[in-house]
This record gives sequence, structure tokens and C-alpha cells, in this order.
Amino acid sequence: MADTLRTPGGRRLLRLTVNGDPHELLVSPRHTLLDVIRGELRLMGTKEGCTTGSCGVCTVHNARGEAILACLTPALEWDGEAITTVEGLAGHDRLAPIQQAFIDYHAVQCGFCTPGVLMSAQAVLNATPSPTEDDINDGLAGVICRCTGHIKVKEAVRNAWRYAPGPAPGDPGRD
Repeated sequence: MADTLRTPGGRRLLRLTVNGDPHELLVSPRHTLLDVIRGELRLMGTKEGCTTGSCGVCTVHNARGEAILACLTPALEWDGEAITTVEGLAGHDRLAPIQQAFIDYHAVQCGFCTPGVLMSAQAVLNATPSPTEDDINDGLAGVICRCTGHIKVKEAVRNAWRYAPGPAPGDPGRD
């Protein structure tokens, strides 16, 4: 935990790498990762929904590419760690395969939940490049979309490999 610097107001120094960029911030022990991402760093892609961990729209990745809920995660527990938000999903010159698949398979509706759905979908693909229907259902279960079901989203996840460089999942040359 970040105990190296405390201010009279109780704020503590947080060293956090977000989307590859290092940051040093003074934050309250009450701040969540969502507070830091949106309030301190002004990255507005990660949304605030329920603030109880029920809707999934605040999903970001830890350094292992696993989905975490930023609204429930105390920021100071991540001192010295790295996270990725939806803004860090794409490369410098092109969209991430899952982002392109969402566009091509019409998996985006109003857009409010889209960052959380994208991050959850990418976490599924990080765990298994060729996910089963159960893998996809389990990975998306924590994200609520009020516009539509996950039918188009699931189709995009199943086909995201088409946008990745290299052979298809299951091919001998694929990692």
C-alpha cells in the first residue's frame, strides 16, 4: 500500500501506470480506481454506472489482462501496479481486433456500456484466444446492457480473431 507520502489532509502518494503511462498522484484512501481514472486522470472512457460492482461498465484490466471492476477497487491497493482502460486497448495506428469486430458485427448500441463490454470481451480473449460459448457467456455475465442482449457482442467475440495478425485459432502457427 502507498505509505511513502502522507499529506496533512490524509492523501497518499499513488504510483500507477495507466495505459503504459506512469502517474504519481496524491489520492484519498477513499478513492477507487474509478475515481482516479475519471477524476484525476480525466480518462472518460471508463464509465460510472452502479458503483456497486453490479453493472460492469467500469471494467478495466490488470497487468495480466484480467477484468477488474474499477468502482470497487481501492486505488491505493494498486500502488506500483499497471492497469489498462478502454483508451489503452487500441494500438497507435489501428483498433484492437475486438474493437474492429464490434464495429463490423454491429455490437455497439447506445455506447454507455460499450467500454465495459469491450474490456470484458478482451479479458475473455486474453484468457483463451478461441473461447467457447460458455467462456464468452461467463466473461460477459458481469456487464449489463439495457439496449440489447449480447447476441451481436458474442458474435464479435467469436470472430475477433479474424482481425488479429497471424493464423486463426487452432492453426499450428498460432500461439
